[in-house]
Amino acid sequence: MSASAVARPDIAPVRNGKSVLILGAGISGLAAAYELSRKGYAVKVIEASHRPGGRNLTLRGGDLVDEVEYPQRCEFDRHADLYFNAGPARIPGHHAALLNYCKELGVALAPFINENRNAWVQDDAMFGGRPVRNREYIADSRGFLAELVAKSIRPETFGATFTQRDYRQLLEYVRQFGELDERFKYAGSTRAGYAIHDYTKPPAYKQPLDAHELLRSGFIYLMSFSELDDQSAMMMEPVGGMDRIVTAFMARIGALVELNSPVQSIRIGDSGVAVRYRKGGSTVNAHADFCLTCIPMHLLARIEHNFPKRYSDALSAVPHGKLFKIGLQMKQRFWENEGIYGGISWTMQDIQQIWYPTHDIHRDKGVVLGAYTFSDEVAEKFARLPPAARTKLAIEQGERIHPGYGRHVESSISIAWHRMNHMFGCPVRWSEPLQAQCFRTLQAPVGGHYLIGDQMSYHPGWQEGALHSAFHAIADIDQRVRASASLG
Repeated sequence: MSASAVARPDIAPVRNGKSVLILGAGISGLAAAYELSRKGYAVKVIEASHRPGGRNLTLRGGDLVDEVEYPQRCEFDRHADLYFNAGPARIPGHHAALLNYCKELGVALAPFINENRNAWVQDDAMFGGRPVRNREYIADSRGFLAELVAKSIRPETFGATFTQRDYRQLLEYVRQFGELDERFKYAGSTRAGYAIHDYTKPPAYKQPLDAHELLRSGFIYLMSFSELDDQSAMMMEPVGGMDRIVTAFMARIGALVELNSPVQSIRIGDSGVAVRYRKGGSTVNAHADFCLTCIPMHLLARIEHNFPKRYSDALSAVPHGKLFKIGLQMKQRFWENEGIYGGISWTMQDIQQIWYPTHDIHRDKGVVLGAYTFSDEVAEKFARLPPAARTKLAIEQGERIHPGYGRHVESSISIAWHRMNHMFGCPVRWSEPLQAQCFRTLQAPVGGHYLIGDQMSYHPGWQEGALHSAFHAIADIDQRVRASASLG
């Protein structure tokens, strides 16, 4: 583990029957149950949904999408390779807590191709909507920028300490950055690619894209996307789908999990936490010394409770995002004929992204992510449509990138996370003012009750954030139990 990674807490074993209720079987809840149960805590996990995992959801043929108004059954072929990660789909290499669990629980991993320079960039504002290769867009944009910088900088603008040698080194850096020629002019580059790959002939660069057209594009952020902390190589994915992590946890602690059990009431008292939940047609009362809750905070606020007002108000103060995804089973892996193996094509249309599966190259079929929206407005636009209309729109926009796209689609499945039962939202959207106002309040325990999940991290939307929140809570429980034992 790297020095900067957050370590799993070293929990002391207990022999005095300390009990813990965990509300929600998301990744944080499952990890907390795993850690606490193996140290002797009496643990019960109560989950409202028909399945564990929270937003860790992989869809295969026959699976249910429990969306309000538009419930769906996935109609993919029943084949192990044809699946769709409707929630998290990639693991950065520095997410040590999640990767360590994968190793410990035997979850096989494979490389995930996040950026592919052979994939497409499409924006109606440039080149008449014609897609261009990612590599050309990035290389030519950087080339033109570097040429402009090389023509503009003067040594006298940097002050007396900036020497002629420094100036020459800076020019060389700029030249390398943009792959400029000896005259500091951009005339195409190996990064943008060759006009033809015929290795029996001398190489010829592609003609650079028109700089005026590139400047019309809204994709400036693409030039640094793959350098972001959570988007850079090496990234990974579980072999067979992200929910292999959920399955691995359930193999260890599944007997502790009660599904289809929505919580109705949480009451904090001097002797612990009392929880009332519905199971089948019956009401069940449970009590424990401690309670960990990964129920989305905006839903937790609506459950009957006796939380302090400041805490209750904070639960309702933090907004949740709206994300939409659609998976398309393709009867032919046509993108591989275009030289695309994994990675993402980008568009300024509503679908925003198309992802190509990294696994099972050269098989007959594959599942493509046909839309991944980050804008609340766009996600709501898709969510209002019936599933067939969502697919139609995604195909229409995909055609702008891949002509003939629609003829390859065999079936589809879509998910609007803000309309999913027991979720009704995606990651929380912490602003700095809200963090200053609410985060510490919600992170601190109320009696024996703790709020966990990626919502209680500075890394919402990632499983690593969820795990760190669980570590924080169980470390505090461990400290309290140790202190109690020393007093006793």
